Amino acid sequence: MTLSASEKAAILSLWTKIAPQVNDLGGEALDRLFLSFPETQNYFSHFDLTPGSADIKAHGGKVLNALGSAANHLDNLAGNLSALSDLHAHNLRVDPRNFELLSHTIQVVLASHFPQDFNAESQAAFDKFFSEVSAVLTSKHR
Repeated sequence: MTLSASEKAAILSLWTKIAPQVNDLGGEALDRLFLSFPETQNYFSHFDLTPGSADIKAHGGKVLNALGSAANHLDNLAGNLSALSDLHAHNLRVDPRNFELLSHTIQVVLASHFPQDFNAESQAAFDKFFSEVSAVLTSKHR
């Protein structure tokens, strides 16, 4: 699955608004993930999992910064995400389903914070982007 030029443009356009708020938006996405799917907390036993905690915001920022880097390398996602794929597959052994769950909570956050920008076309582009990112991140689980 390849992103079209208009899908790439939609992702990059909204990313300029996401980038200054990665910790807050990423933290909110993780809060939603942990509340909706408590089993995902298993990987974060060393974190303060209180909603809005500094740990959650910092890690949420890392997640969104990694996605921002991927968004800036849409033509080479596999190369851009290779080290993260290794980390999540071999060291952290993250359940591949968690990437899908997190992508949904991120989309909910984007829709709530950017209702004018996160329209149907943008949502479809982000959904496709997150699917491609998830495919790369889970490719080394085999």
